[in-house]
Amino acid sequence: MPRFVAFLRAVNLGGRTVKMDRLRALFEELGFSNVKTFIASGNVIFESRSRSTEKLEGAIEKRLKEALGFDVATFVRSEAEIRAVEAHQPFSKSDISAPKHSLYVAFLRQEPDSHCAKALFDRRSDFDDFHVNGREVYWLCRGRFSESPTSSNELERILKCSATVRNTTTVRKLIALHFGES
Repeated sequence: MPRFVAFLRAVNLGGRTVKMDRLRALFEELGFSNVKTFIASGNVIFESRSRSTEKLEGAIEKRLKEALGFDVATFVRSEAEIRAVEAHQPFSKSDISAPKHSLYVAFLRQEPDSHCAKALFDRRSDFDDFHVNGREVYWLCRGRFSESPTSSNELERILKCSATVRNTTTVRKLIALHFGES
């Protein structure tokens, strides 16, 4: 059966706390199997007969809204898609591995249009660099993410769509633990 990862935006922020066992139960109520969570930041691995990430996103968002009482933007990727995210190397290894540098990936619902992508590229600086690859934006921070002149909310405004951001270390660990080494 196909396996997927749902990246949930801000499920445990702003004073809200959803326990991971509750989150797993909600996914199981949707008929998904082999549901697992990875760290408490809203990463859910599951199997589904459906192959449409768009339909999965809609069903998950609807169920979470009903059960939790607030909107939870959901970004679903298939196993092949998440492995492709991990494999994509938009920046040099030396830039990524430099002290205090870190690489993040923003998961989007759809590929940003060329005007939005250009607006994002105009935000490049000595601190931040961006690369768009399909429905993902790779974000290189040359310092602490919290000190970036660009916030996650600003990224969404620039791209004119919802997004959720994960450190690529988290993505690699998720793949290694739940999909086996790539």
